[in-house]
Amino acid sequence: MGDLLQPWHLVVLGVVAFLLFGAKRLPELGKGLGEGLKGFKEGIRGISDPPAPAPPVQQSVAPAPPPAPPAAPVEPKA
Repeated sequence: MGDLLQPWHLVVLGVVAFLLFGAKRLPELGKGLGEGLKGFKEGIRGISDPPAPAPPVQQSVAPAPPPAPPAAPVEPKA
């Protein structure tokens, strides 16, 4: 059967794509395809790479509330 991606095959595919989509839509399709491939590569790279460590979160310590004043002693009623 031979090689599928010979120069004449690519020319015929280009003409068919031009007839189906028109000159205006071809750049949009190419841009969308490129963005999709870029996102796919980033997704695959993200799966194989270990996750980056999260930056340390600095926690602020809230000041302790002032102590309550001592209650007056209660005298028991007899």
